[in-house]
Amino acid sequence: MITLTELKCLADAQSSYHILKPWWDVFWYYITLVMLLVAVLAGALQLTQSRVLCCLPCKVEFDNHCTVPWHILKASVNTSSDPGTPLPLPLRIQNDLHRQQYSYIDAVCYEKQLHWFAKFFPYLVLLHTLIFAACSNFWLHYPSTSSRLEHFVAILHKCFDSPWTTRALSETVAEQSVRPLTLSKSKVLLSSSGCSADVDANKQSLPYPQPGLESAGIESPTSSVLDKKEGEQAKAIFEKVKRFRMHVEQKDIIYRIYLKQIIVKVILFVLIITYVPYFLTYITLEIDCSIDVQAFTGYKRYQCVYSLAEIFKVLASFYVILVILYGLTSSYSLWWMLRSSLKQYSFEALREKSKYSDIPDVKNDFAFILHLADQYDPLYSKRFSIFLSEVSENKLKQINLNNEWTVEKLKSKLVKNSQDKIELHLFMLNGLPDNVFELTEIEVLSLELIPEVKLPSSVSQLVNLRELHVYHSSLVVDHPALAFLEENLKILRLKFTEMGKIPRWVFHLKNLKELYLSGCVLPEQLSTMQMEGFQDLKNLRTLYLKSSLSRIPQVITDLLPSLQKLSLNNEGSKLVVLNNLKKMVNLKSLELISCDLERIPHSIFSLNNLHELDLKENNLKTVEEVISFQHLQNLSCLKLWHNNIAYIPAQIGALSNLEQLFLDHNNIENLPLQLFLCTKLHYLDLSYNHLTFIPEEIQYLSNLQYFAVTNNNIEMLPDGLFQCKKLQCLLLGKNSLVSLSPHVGELPNLTHLELVGNYLETLPPELEACQSLKRSCLIVEENLLNTLPLPVAERLQSCLDKC
Repeated sequence: MITLTELKCLADAQSSYHILKPWWDVFWYYITLVMLLVAVLAGALQLTQSRVLCCLPCKVEFDNHCTVPWHILKASVNTSSDPGTPLPLPLRIQNDLHRQQYSYIDAVCYEKQLHWFAKFFPYLVLLHTLIFAACSNFWLHYPSTSSRLEHFVAILHKCFDSPWTTRALSETVAEQSVRPLTLSKSKVLLSSSGCSADVDANKQSLPYPQPGLESAGIESPTSSVLDKKEGEQAKAIFEKVKRFRMHVEQKDIIYRIYLKQIIVKVILFVLIITYVPYFLTYITLEIDCSIDVQAFTGYKRYQCVYSLAEIFKVLASFYVILVILYGLTSSYSLWWMLRSSLKQYSFEALREKSKYSDIPDVKNDFAFILHLADQYDPLYSKRFSIFLSEVSENKLKQINLNNEWTVEKLKSKLVKNSQDKIELHLFMLNGLPDNVFELTEIEVLSLELIPEVKLPSSVSQLVNLRELHVYHSSLVVDHPALAFLEENLKILRLKFTEMGKIPRWVFHLKNLKELYLSGCVLPEQLSTMQMEGFQDLKNLRTLYLKSSLSRIPQVITDLLPSLQKLSLNNEGSKLVVLNNLKKMVNLKSLELISCDLERIPHSIFSLNNLHELDLKENNLKTVEEVISFQHLQNLSCLKLWHNNIAYIPAQIGALSNLEQLFLDHNNIENLPLQLFLCTKLHYLDLSYNHLTFIPEEIQYLSNLQYFAVTNNNIEMLPDGLFQCKKLQCLLLGKNSLVSLSPHVGELPNLTHLELVGNYLETLPPELEACQSLKRSCLIVEENLLNTLPLPVAERLQSCLDKC
């Protein structure tokens, strides 16, 4: 049994589609109801009449028709020559048939002599009405369209009733009404005090409450704040609209089905209007019935009366008028569909009137549905368009973001980084909270995995901002914000997730000193599209590129000749062309990391001002070209680490100005004695090699401060090592040492000592002389500490300072 609740749900489901029914659909509905009433009325009359036909026997036939003696007498009188002859009285007709015989004759004459149209007229009207009704509702219940229409109606109702829709429309109205008022006020201020009009203009453009509005008696557009529940509901609607648009715009099934059903209606109208008026003449009051039932009644011809003829004629004529109205309306709807471009829907008028100028045009079924909704009420499309606008969606996200990220919460995220700068790192947010610009102490702003970030003009409040990091995010900069960044930003780090080009606003940062680009940057973008952009970076001193390039982009060597540091991490791809490096004569630091180099490029030897060279993670096996480094008089730091170098040539001794040498993570087995002619060396790293001993000549490195031979096969340390009195950091871990020389006490400046991973059994008590050595910087097994004298162990334990 169907409950009232189920009936109510069914009625609500049917009534919800009224949004998609234009006026002609409503008109069809009412015409169909009247047609149905005509069919029901005609059928009821036909069923309730006990005798539809009333038949009497014909006693006299004249000219093959049933007649009465009066006609015979009248005919004989007309032929008489004597006009004075009186007319005889008509003969009395006696019908002496039984009642059952009359019923039998009525039934037989109804079945055999009554025309089929007069007989089945109510059923024809009912059949036509049902076909019209089915055509009108077929597209609403067809499997391929019903779910989409139901989904659209549900979303449309939510969009219409959403508080966010009301808020967005009210803001638009408020801005349109407030703009003339604020403009007139600014003119008054200009004439009275001479203030600049730019200030007022900027206030009008900002999406924040304006103090002048409240005093004018006008509510600020953003004075009302959506609660969390309303904001989440609006966000859910945005997602539903996006998915629905993506699914429906690809097809035009609804359009084609609606068009087909209108064509069927027009064809049906033509058929009905063709045969119904013709057969209407067959509905007559009198019917001459000639049947061979003389054996039962004694008569052969009967005269019958169709009692419903007159009312059926009226109903049929009325029905024809209804069909004509229905057909004309169907023809108009067909003309509307064929004339109009219903597969495209433009919000051009709304874009001009509202501030949401990015409302996209839609197509196919989505466009057709919106056209139908417009026929019902254009307000639905206007409210729905709010949820198609990215500006509207971003604004909603911004409101929710501002409510979630308060000033207090953002302050708790402030940290001091390794450069002792105050940094704010925001990770995986929906945008940039406006409250960020209240933290004027920020020096470094780091944005990571934020899909869409927009820097407004309020970024100028961050007066201490000097460094900006944008990792896997899309950043859009307003023109006023760009002017601020152009003057204040010194360091910019950009990291891309996908293949993309450098944003154009980067090349407006004329005071930028350091630029770090990491990700899939195409070489042709650097060499062709952005030639003029790099030329504007006059103050750029450091450029870091992490990508897969086949050659150093020409834009760097030609347009940045004043560059002082170039770092290129090629992520393992082979860097082939390096000849254009010769043009960068002012280069002081060069890093060619993971470039799959097999030899040191000769073009490097032309960089006379080079101070530092880093060839980390290449495929270097020999460094015979090291002799050419003697021409680089300013070279002080050479990093050949993380390669496959097997030996160091003796020519290394020619690099008399070398101060730092990185040879760790190679395959070196022996050290040439000429290495110790580099007396200016204060940093020497030989870790992760295959060394078995250290030459005694190491004592000539009198300036050595850092010495590392971690993870080698050294069994004994030379006494000459302890003649390096300036040594501060000594890393000897993971070797084969069995003892530590007592001469270690002759290193007064030693602050860091690593011995873990050896075969030591005791520690020399002379460690007491190393007054600068702290326990936290003595890396050794715990059991070895017990071998030290108690005063030495206590002193080390009491010194817990970090290295």
